[in-house]
Amino acid sequence: MREVRITTKFIKLDQLLKFAGIAQTGGESKMLIKEGIVSVNGQIVKERGKKIRRGDIVEIKEIDKLIVV
Repeated sequence: MREVRITTKFIKLDQLLKFAGIAQTGGESKMLIKEGIVSVNGQIVKERGKKIRRGDIVEIKEIDKLIVV
């Protein structure tokens, strides 16, 4: 599990994927989320604007697992 440090109260899921280097573009982030391979705290999320806060665990199936700190 890899740590991703944010300095704001929250970050949107699509922005987090770009910030963490999982996706190169916003379009790529959107596609990963739409495919249903991204989960937040164990639940699949298809909402790219989902607010991610410190302590949340984001998993991209078979790619990476992140904890937001």
